Amino acid sequence: MSAAEDPGRMSLRVQLTRFVLTGGLSALVDFGLLKLLMWLGLAPNVAKSLSFLAGTTTAYLINRRWTFQAEASKRRFAAVVALYGLTFAVQVGLFALMYPWLLATSGSVDTAQLVAFVIAQGAATTVNFIVQRGLIFR
Repeated sequence: MSAAEDPGRMSLRVQLTRFVLTGGLSALVDFGLLKLLMWLGLAPNVAKSLSFLAGTTTAYLINRRWTFQAEASKRRFAAVVALYGLTFAVQVGLFALMYPWLLATSGSVDTAQLVAFVIAQGAATTVNFIVQRGLIFR
């Protein structure tokens, strides 16, 4: 039976819409905390690491229940932790590569933070949706 025939499984469009909305909220948590922590004087990579943890925790809790309507399980939680390890490397790594270069070329901390954040967030979000929908919450 396909997902379209299974009344218990939402369509790809609905799941993707919910995932994007959840991602938007989680990105606000992530970026807001990043800005705050850097304003407080934390090093960019430390600030990004902490803001990533807050944003991904927000995303996991909402996506598990609302987007994928899945019950909590130790297996799923372990799989999400492993996935977030990968996306942590992707997101923080891209931010670490892009931020100094963007700061040097734009001369603006705000521009460098925003553009580096958007690039890193976009890559991590793509990886997250594909793996969560296809493997973890199928």
